[in-house]
Amino acid sequence: MFLPLKRYADFLGRSRRMEHWMFQLGQWILFFLLALPLVAVGAATDPGEQTALLDILTIPFAILWLRLVIPNLAVTIRRLHDQDKSGWWLLINFIPFGGFVLLIFMFLDGSPGENEYGPSPKDDFTAETFA
Repeated sequence: MFLPLKRYADFLGRSRRMEHWMFQLGQWILFFLLALPLVAVGAATDPGEQTALLDILTIPFAILWLRLVIPNLAVTIRRLHDQDKSGWWLLINFIPFGGFVLLIFMFLDGSPGENEYGPSPKDDFTAETFA
């Protein structure tokens, strides 16, 4: 879960499916845990009423998102590299149903052996990968 944070802005190389999906899982767990107090406070207030407490509870959520946006882009681009696709494929999100296509790409296995983005992370498996 933490390897993409160690490789914070590394857009070169390749990443395995496990690295990508474990990072996504950790990210969504954190977002869910931070959203619980927001939902609790939002349910306790009158509809249409914005409270200062709600504003304050939104700050950690926004900070987490800002801190994770670059590692998320980097691991997604490295995941595309693992399939021998350019990182520019990320822009497919801007066309209708493009996000669904990108999601399918994230589930597909990487190209075997070395490609133009480096050696296969499966061939170069070490204990450090999941440390």
